[in-house]
Amino acid sequence: MRFYTVHVRHSGLDPDRDIRLVKEGFSWPAFFLGLLWAFYGRLWLAALALVAAVAALEGFAVATGLDPLTGFVLSIGIAAAFGWLGNDLIRRRLDRDGFAQMGVVAADDREAALKRFLDGNPALAGDLALTIRA
Repeated sequence: MRFYTVHVRHSGLDPDRDIRLVKEGFSWPAFFLGLLWAFYGRLWLAALALVAAVAALEGFAVATGLDPLTGFVLSIGIAAAFGWLGNDLIRRRLDRDGFAQMGVVAADDREAALKRFLDGNPALAGDLALTIRA
């Protein structure tokens, strides 16, 4: 069972665009894809911070004559930090984009989490049903 934070944009109620679920915990895409993941998620400052961290590590490695294994371990550390922060960065971007965090839901997958959230918020579910029929 996973936990998801539910974010709703109040300006409209299109279920495909105005409700976002963000998984709690480690972000494997952020860990493995790093910069590409940040660009895809429109996380410009995070991408810039990642580039700066890698550049600083590379500069440190050249200046100190760091052995390749230690440099690799430090690179993995940067990627792990990005993975741990990844979903929190998405939440911050959603907040800036006008989404409000409405709660936390536990479910096996995103669809089940959305269903559980809407079952617990019948007014919002009714408003969504009206927009789907229109």
